[in-house]
Amino acid sequence: MADTLRGGGEQLPLILPHEAAYGRDDFLVGSSNQAAFALIDAWPNWPSAAALLAGPVGSGKTHLAHVWQAASGAVILRASDLRREQVEELARSGAVALEDAHAGFDETALFHLFNAIRETGGSLLVTSRSWPQAWGLRLPDLASRLRAATPVEILEPDDDLLRRVLVKLFADRQIDIDPAVVEFLAVRMERSVAAAQALVDRLDRASLSAGRRITRPLAAAVLAEQDPAA
Repeated sequence: MADTLRGGGEQLPLILPHEAAYGRDDFLVGSSNQAAFALIDAWPNWPSAAALLAGPVGSGKTHLAHVWQAASGAVILRASDLRREQVEELARSGAVALEDAHAGFDETALFHLFNAIRETGGSLLVTSRSWPQAWGLRLPDLASRLRAATPVEILEPDDDLLRRVLVKLFADRQIDIDPAVVEFLAVRMERSVAAAQALVDRLDRASLSAGRRITRPLAAAVLAEQDPAA
């Protein structure tokens, strides 16, 4: 791997910051996330005041929260940052997105937020990597509120979506990638968005270190370093 990437001499890669595009038109819709996108897109005509969006890491939950924010003006915060004294102000905002509920939160604060949102006619979006049954809830009334929320799940991407995700991840880094390289990666990599994110990051770093563009040999070397049996 070292000889393949370094050539005559190793260059220390200059890693430039990059920002993911979170616009509505930047969200890639496929069979794995179509229901989730449709629910976000249907706001404010939701079946209930609250929606619960669950999916694996990197599956697009944060992206959808930002798409919803653009439409609703929602306040976005991590569930673990929610405090009881914030509830009334948040409810007055009309729309609230709480991210990463699986990581823990103040149950009493969330219970009161559910009630306040319902009283003010607002909307609440809760995202998580798992369903509430796995959160170890202690407040039965909060569990009841969560059961009444509209649930929607994001699954791992199908083949077509995985290819489009790879192209987008490279584009986010301003990398123009050869479709043949995308195809080479898609049929050999772990089939998840999180794996795609990690792979694109490794390829970007390897390309900068080697001082050359991302090619199939470079992609093969990076994949082999990850999994020598590949």
